[in-house]
Amino acid sequence: MAILKPFKGLRPPADLASKVASRPYDVLNSEEARVEASGNPYTLLHIIKPEIDFPSGTDEHIEPVYLKASENLNSWREKGWLVKDAKDSLYIYAQTMDGRTQYGIVGCASVDDYLNGVIRKHELTRNDKEEDRMKHVRITNANMEPVFFAYPAVKELDAIVGAIVADQKPVYDYVAEDGFGHHFWLVDDTATIDKIVKLFAAIPATYVADGHHRTAAAALVGKEKRAQNPNHTGDEEYNFFLAVHFPDNQLKIIDYNRTVKDLNGLTVAQLVEKIGADFDVQKIGSTIYKPEALHTFSMYVEGEWYELITKAGRYNDNDPIGVLDVTILSNLILDQILGIKDLRTDKRVDFVGGIRGLGELKIRVDSGDMKVAFALYPVSMKQLIDIADSGNIMPPKTTWFEPKLRSGLVVHELD
Repeated sequence: MAILKPFKGLRPPADLASKVASRPYDVLNSEEARVEASGNPYTLLHIIKPEIDFPSGTDEHIEPVYLKASENLNSWREKGWLVKDAKDSLYIYAQTMDGRTQYGIVGCASVDDYLNGVIRKHELTRNDKEEDRMKHVRITNANMEPVFFAYPAVKELDAIVGAIVADQKPVYDYVAEDGFGHHFWLVDDTATIDKIVKLFAAIPATYVADGHHRTAAAALVGKEKRAQNPNHTGDEEYNFFLAVHFPDNQLKIIDYNRTVKDLNGLTVAQLVEKIGADFDVQKIGSTIYKPEALHTFSMYVEGEWYELITKAGRYNDNDPIGVLDVTILSNLILDQILGIKDLRTDKRVDFVGGIRGLGELKIRVDSGDMKVAFALYPVSMKQLIDIADSGNIMPPKTTWFEPKLRSGLVVHELD
């Protein structure tokens, strides 16, 4: 059963919230973060990407950079840019994109739930990325950024959240520069908190939607701190980490597409002929074509778009991994035809989040940077949950959630 714990959040004053809040550390590189932070001394990027306070080109993984994160966090506290709430609370964090709003419950998830599989994942993590975030958690002694969780929707929770949103004024309410709305409510009523926590305790599992490395790092640091504390009780803050929990029926996964640098020695005509063995292929022309159903793909090469519909018998509906479009594309085209055996290591393939639109695929190919692009129909929440429940792992770069959580609206300290 899922554990949800209220906590004393470290938060910006209302007039600084939109300036402190930033995009997550892993959606922009160091130079992009440097540009985004320019002229804004308040942004959390100075803490979650502290290399921006060093000369351009500084290795982000050296000790002085991690120490700078801790130094900046202490400075934010001293200046009153982050202030700790007086009592244990939960929070509601809503995001609006394209007229659609999703409402998440912010609280602490349990390290034990991660270790015993109540918190379920659908992606593998890399040790180097885990260690990077673990160093950041250790040095700041805080979860600076929330992880993005999903849970099976519960009507009673929906009703409680709806009442809070209807009856209370949000403590933060702004539209970011990307046009996405961010709305944040404080829940400090003990009776309401108890109801939410009790309802969560009846949920059999929660799911990591986005932030697998942050989740693993938070849990592993908590496990470390247990081993280091001879008086460990299980109630310490390090036994919990910051998460925003969204009902699964409010979430939308968008496409995650692929580009390839060459045609593996083939001409376009040869490529199309080979693809035709497993797909019904139709040339669409120069107009951008977006797949509209599962097992349908679009391909862009040499100024032309093609529709590719997978032929019957090329996948197994009873195999939760094999039925995924990313698997079909990888097995039947990227591997068998283009010679890409490992998506994690092959430098000939690159990935483009659907938030950039299919026009980005056209740009990448037309520029000569890539030779061919493939667009996919997005994975469903049901597919994600089925795979996580079965203990399977999705292929890399399968899911893209949008909007991303803003970092800095609330921070969880580990003591």
